[in-house]
Amino acid sequence: MPAGHAPQPGQGPGTDVFDPRTGSLVERLLFNNRLLIVVLCALVTVVLGWQATKLSLNASFEKTIPIHHPYIQNYLQNKSELTGLGNAVRIAVANGQSSIYDKQYLETLKQINDEVFLIPGVDRSFMRSLWTPGTRWVGVTEDGMEGGPVIPNKYDGSPESLRQVQTNVTRSGIVGQLVARDGTSSVIYVPLLEKTADGTPIDYAAFSAAIEDIRERYESKGVTLHVTGFAKIMGDLIDGVRAVLGFFALAVGIATAIVYGYTRCVRSTALVVTASLVAVVWQLGLLPTLGYALDPYSILVPFLVFAIGMSHGAQKMNGIMQDVGRGMDKLVAARFTFRRLFLAGLTALLADAVGFAVLLVIDIQVIRELAIAASIGVGVLIFTNLILLPILLSYTGVSASAAQRSLRAERQDAAAGQKQALWAWLDRFTGQPWALGAVLAGLLIGGLGFLASQQLKIGDLDAGAPELRADSRYNRDVGFMNAAYGASSDVMAIMVKTPESQCADYETLNKVDVLEWELRQIEGVETTNTLSLLNRRMLSGLNEASPKWYELLPNQEMLNSITGGAPRGLYNANCSLLTVFVYLADHKADTLNRVVTHVEAFARDNDTPDVKFLLAAGSAGIEASTNIVVKDAWRQMLVLVYGAVTLLCFITFRSWRAVVVAVLPLMLTSVLAEALMVALGMGVKVATLPVIALGVGIGVDYALYILSVTLAQMRAGMSLSQAYYRALLFTGKVVMLTGITLAIGVITWVASPIKFQADMGVLLAFMFIWNMLGALVLLPALAHFLLKPRAPSAASPSLSV
Repeated sequence: MPAGHAPQPGQGPGTDVFDPRTGSLVERLLFNNRLLIVVLCALVTVVLGWQATKLSLNASFEKTIPIHHPYIQNYLQNKSELTGLGNAVRIAVANGQSSIYDKQYLETLKQINDEVFLIPGVDRSFMRSLWTPGTRWVGVTEDGMEGGPVIPNKYDGSPESLRQVQTNVTRSGIVGQLVARDGTSSVIYVPLLEKTADGTPIDYAAFSAAIEDIRERYESKGVTLHVTGFAKIMGDLIDGVRAVLGFFALAVGIATAIVYGYTRCVRSTALVVTASLVAVVWQLGLLPTLGYALDPYSILVPFLVFAIGMSHGAQKMNGIMQDVGRGMDKLVAARFTFRRLFLAGLTALLADAVGFAVLLVIDIQVIRELAIAASIGVGVLIFTNLILLPILLSYTGVSASAAQRSLRAERQDAAAGQKQALWAWLDRFTGQPWALGAVLAGLLIGGLGFLASQQLKIGDLDAGAPELRADSRYNRDVGFMNAAYGASSDVMAIMVKTPESQCADYETLNKVDVLEWELRQIEGVETTNTLSLLNRRMLSGLNEASPKWYELLPNQEMLNSITGGAPRGLYNANCSLLTVFVYLADHKADTLNRVVTHVEAFARDNDTPDVKFLLAAGSAGIEASTNIVVKDAWRQMLVLVYGAVTLLCFITFRSWRAVVVAVLPLMLTSVLAEALMVALGMGVKVATLPVIALGVGIGVDYALYILSVTLAQMRAGMSLSQAYYRALLFTGKVVMLTGITLAIGVITWVASPIKFQADMGVLLAFMFIWNMLGALVLLPALAHFLLKPRAPSAASPSLSV
């Protein structure tokens, strides 16, 4: 047999006549040095397994935001001037149904405040609560304008002191922000640094644990703590890693059980699972070696690597098992299976890698690191499942009973002159009526899916943290915050840049005043706070609270006087930056879009060379910029991944017709997946965006295996029906097996306490099943219209495509 020629299933000699010098250079290099390859892989596994113990799990606020987006650049350039409008935690300390103006409550609040103040990573300069000196009141008394800390220096817990605190709170304007509207709770506002004092990144797991320890100890003293903020979300997600590991173990168990149920061969099942787990070990070991860590968004990547490995490993095992059943020696069967499937497997893995790699175009570091981690995992699969697994199976082989069982039904049907029922039914799609029906059904379903997908939103569609369940402790805390405080935790800050010492200029404050009024008319905006609003209130207060004076007067001296006593959070130290605080009802995509669109239009109409209205700071402002980046990257990512998959398929098949046959089912799955996201109320965001790309890269595996065997058979002179039936016998059953296995494995994620894991599980299960159906049903139907065999010549078998 000529070197490099791939034998057909069921053909090939035993070792007594097999020439080890045949095959491609890669095959000879690997299989003629089997022992060396096994020893090297074992050594690499030991080394990387040790490295994997150094892998850390943490998160970073700045990695979750698009730092190069203009909004984020505006925020970062003015970060030092803004009072913790980025990464912050709010801790509401509730006194049950009782008032906070209680000696015992205020003492407990002080103790909690002091403990939180000492947690590593807290930006103590901007921390605010009733007990921090920066929380001040300003008011008009019979002696003129006065002010001071909300809790006075002479506070002693007496009834008179408590009444003074209540008066100061009323005059400070913090009701609805630091004090609940019903007066039964108050907030400790805790802005966080990106790094602790010793220069190490803040440990969100440790921070969350410290908060939980405080919560547990002080709730036993009669108060209730409600905690919200990015750090708490990340802490809860990291705590949920145990559940993720449990689901990973469950998926491994399900995959093992189903593969064994198919093969009834312990040794081959164990090797397929082992090779896939070795790939995970290599991936986890390479990450710390290259300076990377896992975060809550990439914690699911090891499972994806395992799932992809099981898919390719099962194909290799099935090919070897069938060849052994036909009488081949285990080494020859391994080499022939390697010849038949290595190129298809390599192309599929490269497509998987491309599906991950295109995520690098998204300017969000957490997604880029996910892409790198996943690409590393897919890269190692080339060694563990395409190379190491066939070599290991060439040593162990498969049990004789399993090998015979794999062909029993095929031989019985062949002896009876009939086809296996399921494969015969699928083979009908290579004929005119069924092919036409499948294509028309695909067009109809795709059209309906496309119409539904047009309703797909960018960003979060729910209040609270969509990464967690609606009934999670965190989201219950969000619900408490929104109900108890007039100003929610979803804050968008608009920065108004002015020349130095000009922030109180009448023309500037007048524009801010107009913008503030307009924003309050927008649906989803609860309230606002600006220096111009403070001027209105103070001018009214200085004139016996007369509503006639509730106006922004063109009196610069008066404006300067009021500004001098205003809280520093409304403007910076040198009076060159004003902050417009916009408190939103939620951070849903539509709410953010309405505000951003209005502010951008206002800035276009009102910006001058000296005064600029800049978006955006605050949690809602940062999320708005993230949504914009995700929206821009969404379609670009799909174009890139489909372009790369198309190119790889063309290199493999050298036929544009074959490429169309392989890619169109993937496109149908992508459209339907987006329609499913609409039906389930999911938006395109950091957590779901990768799944859309991964479904394309992973889904092409099925088509590549079936189409590569089909084309090889057609080039040998078979009709499309005969070639497709042979492909079903050789690879189709494993495509169905892995599709169902992987779908069952990921659908168990719906029970996870981490909602974005549950969302990914639903989407991946759907895409696994639809990609499998596309490869088994739509692919042969398209092949009927696009792939036309012709009789091979003696010199060069060919396929008319």
